[in-house]
Amino acid sequence: QVQLVESGGGFVQAGGSLSLSCAASGSISGISFMGWYRQAPGKQRELVAVITTEGRTNYGDSVKGRFTISRDNAKNTVYLQMSSLKPEDTAVYYCNLVTVVITRQDYWGQGTQVTVSS
Repeated sequence: QVQLVESGGGFVQAGGSLSLSCAASGSISGISFMGWYRQAPGKQRELVAVITTEGRTNYGDSVKGRFTISRDNAKNTVYLQMSSLKPEDTAVYYCNLVTVVITRQDYWGQGTQVTVSS
């Protein structure tokens, strides 16, 4: 059983900063990616940022240059530092863990709300 526990998020004014963290626990093997996705009301879930075990990163176009993802492999924890936040960043942010042993398995956190006021 793998669990993802998210923390952070909340309410901030436009231009402000917030940080998220997500700690994975349980029977974890073959970790490939950890990352963040978000879903705004009425929209599909979209990529925010992912990071590999080796530290390679990929960002969604809308957050490039404003968000930074990092991870602590020893703690199985991923972080997301968000700056220059915009109202359109308002969404539920979900932590994602991908493991590949023989087949790919995705795990998801419960989601944390980020609200950016204009």
